[in-house]
Amino acid sequence: MEIDPENRDEKFSRANRKTSGKLFVVALLMFGFGYALIPLYEVICDITGLNGKTQKGEIQLVADLKVDKSRTITVEFTGHASSDLPWEFRPEKVEMQVHPGEVMIANYFARNISAESITGRATPSVAPNKAAKHFKKLECFCFTEQTLAAGESKEMPVRFYIDPKVPKDVRRVTLSYAFYNGDKESAEKYRGSDILHVSRASR
Repeated sequence: MEIDPENRDEKFSRANRKTSGKLFVVALLMFGFGYALIPLYEVICDITGLNGKTQKGEIQLVADLKVDKSRTITVEFTGHASSDLPWEFRPEKVEMQVHPGEVMIANYFARNISAESITGRATPSVAPNKAAKHFKKLECFCFTEQTLAAGESKEMPVRFYIDPKVPKDVRRVTLSYAFYNGDKESAEKYRGSDILHVSRASR
């Protein structure tokens, strides 16, 4: 029995449309999953302290903190602006001595050395990793994007404490910040620029 060529073509056409539809849905799901990976990663890091990411402390618990004066931890501060951000960025104090449970404030200095307003975003990290989940930030410039006008400078504070439950063998903690350009076009414009080097050389 011969198959009608028209019916055969129609079946193939329906099958192709069905397959194409499935592939489109799969591609759409994959794109959505990839787009969601970055914020999902940030959430996981915030919760677990993975990759040295710090956690936001709960302000209402601060009043109940018991300062452990029998222990002193050296907190070291570092920071830099990425190559796509024409800012000067550094800690105002290199390190401080902190008792677990003690609320402290550290200040960073930032200055926009370009001729235009630029928005940056700071990403924090804490080392060693086992101390990261015990390092609680109550207030921080890294919680939101920061915009500096051309030539503007700003003091950027971070208010923090170290949970008394931090492992006993932790005696030194390093808090680092990397500041990135928050605008893609601006980042491409300044990436590899020597504007920062020229500014430092002229100081």
